Order: sequence, then C-alpha cells, then structure tokens
Amino acid sequence: MARKKKPAEHEEEASEAWLLPYSDLMTLLLALFICLFAISQTDETKLTQMAQAFSSAFNLGGPSFFDGAGPTQQSSRDVLSAEDGGTRAYMAENQQMEAIKRQLDQYIAQNHMEDELSTAMTEDGLMIRIKEQALFASGSADLLPESQRIGPVLAALLAPISQRVMISGHTDNMPISNAQFPSNWELSSIRALNFMKFIMSCDGSLNPARFSAMGSSEYRPVASNDTEEGRAQNRRVEVMVERSIHLYKTDIKNINP
Repeated sequence: MARKKKPAEHEEEASEAWLLPYSDLMTLLLALFICLFAISQTDETKLTQMAQAFSSAFNLGGPSFFDGAGPTQQSSRDVLSAEDGGTRAYMAENQQMEAIKRQLDQYIAQNHMEDELSTAMTEDGLMIRIKEQALFASGSADLLPESQRIGPVLAALLAPISQRVMISGHTDNMPISNAQFPSNWELSSIRALNFMKFIMSCDGSLNPARFSAMGSSEYRPVASNDTEEGRAQNRRVEVMVERSIHLYKTDIKNINP
C-alpha cells in the first residue's frame, strides 16, 4: 500500500523587515530635497520657519541638523521675528530713537537751522544729515566755529543711549587734487573722522567703541550733481544711529502697514 505523502510544510512568508529602513530613507531624502530647495530661496523668514518645523518633526528634544538652518545672528545686532518678542524690543528702541529725533527737530526749529540740519527715521536707524556749510569751508576738513552749534548737542543726545553710531563723509562729483587731499575719498574720510573726534571730545562719557567713521566720496549722492543746488546737498556729513534690534521685513510691514 502506497504511503501517504505528508502535506507540504507551509513556506515561511517573505520577510518585510526591509520596509522600515526603506520608508525612513525615503522620508529623509524628502526632507533633504525640501531643505535644499528652501536654502536656494532668499526668503529668510520662510527658511527659519521651515527649519523650526523640521526640528520639531525629526528631533525629539536633542540637537538637530536643522537647528543651524536659517540666518545667523549678526555680530552687533539681533535679528528677531515677531514670535520671539522682537516686536516689543523693536518698538521700544524705535520710540527711543523717535524721542531723540523730536528733541533734535525742536532744536533745529528753535535755532532756524532747517537749511543746515535734518533728521529722518530709516530702516537702519536714525539718520542725522548735516550740510557742508554748517561744518566745513569748501575743500577743507577743518571744522568751522559754527560746528559748535551742532557737536555738543549731538554728543548730549548720544550719551544716554547704547546704539552704534556711524559717521560718514560725502562730497559732490567735482574733482579735488592738492597736497592735502589727492581725491574726494581723502576729503570725505578726513571730514568724517574729524567730526567724529569732535563729537566724542564734547562728552567724555561717550564710548569710542560705539563710533566709526568712513568716507564715501561722491558715490552716494542724495541729489543730482548737474546743478549747484544738487551738489550743495551732496556735500554733507551723515550721522547714523544704528538700530540694535532688527525685525524681518515682513514683520516690519505688519507693524507699519
């Protein structure tokens, strides 16, 4: 009698363990491509938001590769988003600068100096613009006696604050060449330096580390050099009280619609 065949043993099902590392690999590749695409864009706000989202998704409390994504902190300024409480800090500093501007505008009006001195709030900070005739003779970097009407006042306003101050000299496009100033570069630079040193000499409490000076020659005009009136506007010294708190441009638009 024929022996019955034993039923074939059930074949072991194929292992599916490979699916787990495969899915992890695909997820990481997707994250990599999205991150590379984001880095190629110029919108820093979106990049930072994306970095924060990836940090939350792929990092369970420890340090993450994405923590380094996005813009880095500037050396002497803080770049903040509204969510970081940056709006309050930005507005507080803005009010401080507006107060300085109001005091200086009042001084300008009381002393009838509208043709010599002006102020403006800009994205970079408080701009104080001084025309040449209020500080220097034509072609000279020696301060005139009239500068006494401006230097001590600026020193008194700058002493209580901590922001950095950039002083820049500017000329028109008329060439200059003599033993003292071979070009407008030297003239604008020495004017800025001399006025900076004068301001600091007016108040011994001013920290020199806050101040810097530079010459821009004829290359940053505020008016046309085709007329004498325009050239007179271009011959100037600018004092920029720089913001220490900066918000992303999108946040600034929300504050000042």
